[in-house]
Amino acid sequence: MSGAALGLEIVFVFFLALFLLHRYGDFKKQHRLVIIATLLAWYLCFLIVFILPLDVSTTIYNRCKLAVNSSPAESNGSYITLAPSKQKCFKPWSYIPDGIMPIFWRVVYWTSQFLTWILLPFMQSYARSGGFSITGKIKTALIENAIYYGTYLLIFGAFLIYVAVNPNFNLQWNQLQTIGIAAANTWGLFLLVLLLGYGLVEIPRSHWNGAKRGYLLMKTYFKAAKLMTEKADAEENLEDIMEEVRKVSESIKYNHPLRKCVDTILKKCPTEYQERMGRNMDDYEDFDERQNSYPSEKSLAKLHKQVIYSVQRHRRTQVQWQILLEQAFYLEDVAKNESSATRQFVHTFHSQEPENKIVQYFYTPTVEWYWECLLRPWFYRVLAVVLATFSVIVVWSECTFFSTKPVLSLFAVFIQLAEKTYNYIYIEMACFLTIFFLSICVYSTVFRIRVFNYYYLASHHQTDAYSLLFSGMLFCRLTPPLCLNFLGLTHMDATISHKNTQPTAYTSIMGSMRVLSFIADGFYIYYPMLVVILCIATYFSLGTRCLNLLGFQQFMGDSEMTSDLIDEGKELIRREKRKRQRQEEGETRRREWKERYGNRDDSTRSRAVHTDQKESSFSETNANRPLSKYTRSNGRTERDRIELLQDAEPLDFNADSVNDDPLESDSGRYQPGGRYLSMSRSKIFDDV
Repeated sequence: MSGAALGLEIVFVFFLALFLLHRYGDFKKQHRLVIIATLLAWYLCFLIVFILPLDVSTTIYNRCKLAVNSSPAESNGSYITLAPSKQKCFKPWSYIPDGIMPIFWRVVYWTSQFLTWILLPFMQSYARSGGFSITGKIKTALIENAIYYGTYLLIFGAFLIYVAVNPNFNLQWNQLQTIGIAAANTWGLFLLVLLLGYGLVEIPRSHWNGAKRGYLLMKTYFKAAKLMTEKADAEENLEDIMEEVRKVSESIKYNHPLRKCVDTILKKCPTEYQERMGRNMDDYEDFDERQNSYPSEKSLAKLHKQVIYSVQRHRRTQVQWQILLEQAFYLEDVAKNESSATRQFVHTFHSQEPENKIVQYFYTPTVEWYWECLLRPWFYRVLAVVLATFSVIVVWSECTFFSTKPVLSLFAVFIQLAEKTYNYIYIEMACFLTIFFLSICVYSTVFRIRVFNYYYLASHHQTDAYSLLFSGMLFCRLTPPLCLNFLGLTHMDATISHKNTQPTAYTSIMGSMRVLSFIADGFYIYYPMLVVILCIATYFSLGTRCLNLLGFQQFMGDSEMTSDLIDEGKELIRREKRKRQRQEEGETRRREWKERYGNRDDSTRSRAVHTDQKESSFSETNANRPLSKYTRSNGRTERDRIELLQDAEPLDFNADSVNDDPLESDSGRYQPGGRYLSMSRSKIFDDV
């Protein structure tokens, strides 16, 4: 099993990152480089979280070997080990051979740092650029990132000058590398505590509220009202942008040098707008002879950027509206089925997507009723209590992990108890659950937050390239300090435990933080205590109340604005429900009519085809006569109309000109079968 666990987790994490990226991104429409860069960033961050417990168990085993091979209180190299009496070391099932983990962590860490600080910011600007060529987009990206990169270079240059001038500092390359890592981890820890304080409270509370049917339904109505406003704004914005595109398209013809840029913009427009603009094109005018002022390439690039943004936003709001409607209809069905005596879950509307037969076989209406109406609320309540317990343990450990005598951090107590018995399965499970819960609290906040319309991770393939790349940047910056914080909570970091023991492979590549003592002994220890204040603020919804006061409508039960939006959303859902019911009733009537009269219509069509064949054979034998044919439908209503026209007399009716055989007549009367026989030229002016 040596290295097998590492290989299995590498493969599993890759498919996990690929699944999440497929849920939020669109592989078909988005650029491949954006997909690859985002997938790599997510994959490396998730990999650190899943592999770190294996590093902890391997480190504990190595410490045991050093302790057994050394005498009590004997110094082994740079580490002091205390050998347990007559204790035998058992190799963990997930043991990773020496030399693999340091190389692995070095590759993973520095690749993620290269992505988050250099490549992804550049790709963000490249993706948002409205340029029409690769060179133009690269130029725009470099200009936008000049201030970003220049600020870091200025700070780093000032620090180097200070070190060179001050004789008390004698820094080497390894120490400079450690300072760079410490600066990146400090920035990440600052943001980590903010996101962690929100997630520790909001995740248990959201699961507790998930057991309340009335709460979820009211919140869905509230979301519907807000989303309808956003949807209408997106449609209006798209109309305005398309009007500008139409004016530009009409002013710049195909013989203009900038027409290629206009064609690029038109390709990004929706199909209906492209067809509408194509009808009004007049390309026979020479642009040199006209005195109109033409837009510049810079203004076209700006328009191109606006088109990409408006089309993406319009498509996202349309998809989200349909998803929200399905959620509202389902929650209303759950509220109706709670009082069902038959205990069979009945849906108001049939699912628009085909369901899996295996799911239909096991997830029957009876099973669905018991799960949705009885079991699911209790399951969510129990899960909320468990998550709240974990949150309390995390908050306590964040405030006390610096204490080593006595050990107050509960996570450190659990790991040390398991370390005494060398129960590696328990150690890895405890480490995995701890870091997994911390990651869920942080990463879920990244998925939930929304910075206006610039950053928003929307599911069902509706996230734009800018937001995907920005999420990759956040993950790469948050994961290293998150793992260091976890190692501090479990006292596996020598900087926190103040023991000269063998560090983990992950800590060894970070270097000794003693180079910057004010960060190692100050910021890293006392700043995480702010999570208590953030949890209290989140519990009392202080951030939500502040946003509500600033005009950003938030869901608050005691707000009059919230009640108005709930009523508005309820009316919108009711209107869409009536619309859906009318559509299904119309489809049902058409289906019943087709089933009832389908055979009769088929026989009518067969008789009509037989009549057409007879008339076509007649027309071939009389090909010398000029005939004018007009195709008509052959239903019963059309035949009745033909008979009426045949019985009617023309205005220039002459009894002498009537022939017994209507098919050989040249009078121009309407003949059965839907054809007019043209009048003879010799008799047109007989009455003159």
